[in-house]
Amino acid sequence: MENSKGKRNVIGMGFISLMNDTASEMIYPLLPIFLTSVLHAGASTIGVIEGIAETTVSLLKYFSGTFSDRLGRRKPIFAIGYTLSNMVRPLIGIATQWWHVLFFRVSDRIGKGIRSAPRDALLADSVSPENVGFAFGFQRAMDHTGAIIGPLIATVLIKWGGLSIPTVFLLSVIPSILTIILAWFLVSEKPHKVSGAKSVLFTGAFKSPGYRRFLIAIVVFTLGNSTDAFLLLKAKDVGVSVAMIPIIWVVLHISKALFSMPGGRLSDVIGRKPVIITGWMVYSLVYLGFALAGSQLAVWGLFFAYGLYFGLCEGTEKAFVVDIVSDDLRGGAYGLYNMAIGVAAFPASVIFGVVWDKMGSEYAFIMGAFLALTASFILVFVRGRGNVLGEKRKSGIT
Repeated sequence: MENSKGKRNVIGMGFISLMNDTASEMIYPLLPIFLTSVLHAGASTIGVIEGIAETTVSLLKYFSGTFSDRLGRRKPIFAIGYTLSNMVRPLIGIATQWWHVLFFRVSDRIGKGIRSAPRDALLADSVSPENVGFAFGFQRAMDHTGAIIGPLIATVLIKWGGLSIPTVFLLSVIPSILTIILAWFLVSEKPHKVSGAKSVLFTGAFKSPGYRRFLIAIVVFTLGNSTDAFLLLKAKDVGVSVAMIPIIWVVLHISKALFSMPGGRLSDVIGRKPVIITGWMVYSLVYLGFALAGSQLAVWGLFFAYGLYFGLCEGTEKAFVVDIVSDDLRGGAYGLYNMAIGVAAFPASVIFGVVWDKMGSEYAFIMGAFLALTASFILVFVRGRGNVLGEKRKSGIT
């Protein structure tokens, strides 16, 4: 990290992510169970809800990221986004129809769409290039630590506290309030260079062939990367009890937290592309595993292995954007990256749900594995910066 403010921002955004995910993950792992068991919705309905929610968030990420480039400020935008999400999300607890969940879920995702790209750009602005992979890895590790705490709280409240799922959803308001406070007061920034580009969609970052190919690979991968709610539904189908669903979600996030910082640092040393390709290959193998899984033990192991994919790819994909685009276009570049994911997320979840309902879960998971392999092949032809940290060490720069 280049200075104390940079370190403070990295740590601060890590703790904001931790608290936000504590609140969010008191709800998310129980949501597919709530929809199917309480509201009597099907897999296709889950696909529609998650597809619309993720498409909404990703479209907004583009506009909020581009706006932060033009405004010259990022903090107010992401703080507003965190505030909106954490005011609306606990209200899922009052839902009595599936479309109520859709409304609250989309509103929550609007907040995420507002905050994510400016936050990622501010995080990249706060560190030197040779540390950007580690910084994103740390942020993702803290995020996943919150995703460990949240389901554990939910499990305690349900299993030993005797509370209902809707009541647990409503109680997530406590960490939500703490998230809002931290978002406004824990991070600082200095105004950055204002982008003169009218839109990164047709100018700036999008002019880079490497960036365009990267987006194509991301879209293809995302078409096979449906909502993780289907993994939880698969766990329930093979016999994992409702009370243990949050715990299996904890196992996933323990794995994510363990691998996120090593994965980000590895990309600083050997380059982003080989790390991402390895992660996508892991994803393909895990989805094949879910297609064949017939026991609870296999599902528990697959959830842990799935975390390795996240550790290798989540922070590294974002760091790869830094390697391809200029500093003044980062907000818009992250926004466009997330918009590409969102455009593909809706058909991905809907198609996965339809294939699950019509043909069976095994065919849906095989489809996801195939698309991940295809995306890995496309990424081979994308050029980006290599082992940034390794090159600086060789040249004697520290």
